[in-house]
Amino acid sequence: MPWGLIALALGGFGIGLTEFGIVGLLPDIAAGFGVSEGAAGLLVSGYALSVAVGALMLTVAVTRFDRKHVLLWLMLLFIAGNLISAVAPSYGIMLVGRVIAALCHGAFFSVGAVVAADLVEERKKAGAISLMFAGLTGANVLGVPAGTFLGQAAGWRSTFWAITVIGVIALIGIALLVRPATTTGASSTNIRSELRVATRPQVLASAMVSVLAFGGLVGAFTYIAFTLTNITGLAESNVPWLLLLFGVGSFIGNLVGGKVADRALDRSLIAILAGLTVVLIAFALAAAVPIVVVILILFLGIIGFAAAPGLQLRIMSLAGSAPTLASGMNIAALNIGNALGAWISGMVISTALGFTGPLWTGAASAGLGLVVLLGTLAQSKSQGQRQQQASAVEVLQ
Repeated sequence: MPWGLIALALGGFGIGLTEFGIVGLLPDIAAGFGVSEGAAGLLVSGYALSVAVGALMLTVAVTRFDRKHVLLWLMLLFIAGNLISAVAPSYGIMLVGRVIAALCHGAFFSVGAVVAADLVEERKKAGAISLMFAGLTGANVLGVPAGTFLGQAAGWRSTFWAITVIGVIALIGIALLVRPATTTGASSTNIRSELRVATRPQVLASAMVSVLAFGGLVGAFTYIAFTLTNITGLAESNVPWLLLLFGVGSFIGNLVGGKVADRALDRSLIAILAGLTVVLIAFALAAAVPIVVVILILFLGIIGFAAAPGLQLRIMSLAGSAPTLASGMNIAALNIGNALGAWISGMVISTALGFTGPLWTGAASAGLGLVVLLGTLAQSKSQGQRQQQASAVEVLQ
């Protein structure tokens, strides 16, 4: 395994802690600042929207620079944002800290995905991307439940102090393990060719699939603590253990998803999105049955995160020789989905659906993502057939 992949995973681990580490603490944060559950959820959706902005704007801005230097500056931004969140005297200041930390997220994974893919041979690219994202999913396994335990024991601010320290460690790891040789070629990138990627219909359709798939997953997951305590009837002390189970599933799903995407990219994505839809529906129907919920939360992590490597590889492969912005587009799409999913779920929980609402809307979103994927694959196949027919006519003439 290239050492550069380890460094990227280390950075991803720190960033993953910031993205999802807050989920299990939302009830405490809402109570501490005296805000509603929906307002607390904005700390998740606001973060996700900022990730989307950073994924596009910062990725374009840093394309010409040495990638190692870019990653280091992004990690410094990450550290500053978490430090602000740790000392925030008000809800508004904390939201500012979340936004600052989030700006580095999208660009880090956009640049990192290209670096990871370039480090390995063609048939292992999705696997390399999944290893980079293993840091993100590893944060779900270890960081999210540990952060929830720490926050419940010593106050939610202690979790953000811990994330700040981990960010410093990640910064040192990138400085030591990512060699400058892995970043060559960035200055020669044609920015215009990268920008033209955004106009390709297949690229846009692939990005929409990412929006819908992760909108469904994260929309359901954002309010999972409320679902578990209010619908399933579990004690708040049980929530970290179930978040750990979800994290284990996401770690497994990410690695498995990379392997199956390398073997059969489109077919694997179809199966994963169909499975995600079914699991969310089952979760909504059985949310009051503790033993079933325990099983389904594991499968939700496995199936939901199995989509990530394939979605990332698909949009990069559609971009051809201009993968950097396409990579950023997918990161942006994933996080726009996260923001929309959390926002919609925050509204739904105040309706008659209550705390099962996010599961139902998540299932609808994932199902729509499957429909879009099938549609774009059918269109691509039809275009290929027409091109073959046109070529055959030219040969006959």
